Amino acid sequence: MKKLMYPFAAVIIIAASAFTVIKSQNWNIATGYSIKFDGGDPSGEFSGLKGTINFDPADLASSKFDATIDVASINTGNGMKNTHAKSEKWFDAEKYPVIKFTSSQITKSAAGYEAKGVLEMHGVQKEITLPFTFADNTFTSSFSINRLDYNINTAEPEHGSATFKVDISVPVTK
Repeated sequence: MKKLMYPFAAVIIIAASAFTVIKSQNWNIATGYSIKFDGGDPSGEFSGLKGTINFDPADLASSKFDATIDVASINTGNGMKNTHAKSEKWFDAEKYPVIKFTSSQITKSAAGYEAKGVLEMHGVQKEITLPFTFADNTFTSSFSINRLDYNINTAEPEHGSATFKVDISVPVTK
């Protein structure tokens, strides 16, 4: 009976390990990333990017993004605009200190890839799809977002652009 247990145990271990070997690659966010936004006036950039990137083009089902941006890191190039952007009227950095994106699905597209997930900003969570490419260990994405969808300065909807273009470039290392 013991002789039959060893081969049976070996088969179970090998079968179980076949399912654990396949997993996406973990990437670290490298210096030199860029998160720029342009709404005409204002425009600028964010720093303070943190997150977990698990991405393997050969295993998109196991790939996942979970990233945050520090709202207080906003830089419009103008100190007064920065203070205004962090205030309760706009981002309310004290109450909502991060912008967060968590993917639920990553798929191949004609132009590269798409990450479907939840973007949380200013206390509002909305499902969005972010187009992106991955080449030379750099993720790039360009998309538009409407600040009014996230209740950002809804008291003055005509104050500045409602729609902002966002350009992201994130180099990564293993």
